[in-house]
Amino acid sequence: MILYPAIDIMEGKAVRLVKGDFEAKKVYDEDPLEAARRWVDEGADHLHVVDLDGARAGHPMNLDHVRRIAAELGKPVQLGGGLRTLEAIAQALQAGAERVILGTAAFTGGPLLEQALEAHGPERVMVSVDVRDGRVSIEGWTKAAEEEVGEVFANLVGRGVQELLYTNVDRDGMLEGQSDEDVAWAAKGVGSAAHLIYSGGIGRLEDLRALADLNEPSLTGVIVGKALYEQRFTVAQARSVLDG
Repeated sequence: MILYPAIDIMEGKAVRLVKGDFEAKKVYDEDPLEAARRWVDEGADHLHVVDLDGARAGHPMNLDHVRRIAAELGKPVQLGGGLRTLEAIAQALQAGAERVILGTAAFTGGPLLEQALEAHGPERVMVSVDVRDGRVSIEGWTKAAEEEVGEVFANLVGRGVQELLYTNVDRDGMLEGQSDEDVAWAAKGVGSAAHLIYSGGIGRLEDLRALADLNEPSLTGVIVGKALYEQRFTVAQARSVLDG
């Protein structure tokens, strides 16, 4: 299982939110590149970057930071936040992102998802299913989508999606662990036709060990943010658990 340290960018800084609340942020690094560099120096082989300003504005706002991170560190970067047009997706990939993450656009953007998959391939286009209060959350976690959560994974796989991200927004930034039942349910919903990355609430090495112990073939990665920033464990320790 792959570890994806998170770098969330707001107003040019690396921050973490609590339950997706833009007003409940904590700044950890003045320069997102330095946050990313720290995780790479500790052994990270992949990075997860979120343009929080872009998610709220509806278009990319921090591609310069993405460009610096990708160019200087040379590690695969997956990027989400405000990617709601083909032009924005192309700009993100040109900035150095290895893979783009669509959220709102996958549910409200008409044929955009299919167009992106066709233009860039299913390995470079991920869809994020963000769940808050039992509903799929869109537009920077500020609104609920119309689709029921139970239908979403099967529908997305049916549309050709092979890379999926499941975020439990209610647990995000809380460091209280995940619901293993929810993760197993999501992994089974994805099935054997796609890969799933989990995000939300990881606070201890035991949380990572529990995810690995699920032995769900479709569960191929986990995103960790605040626990690393708060030094609950290191990248090397996390990778050891996930690899073991």
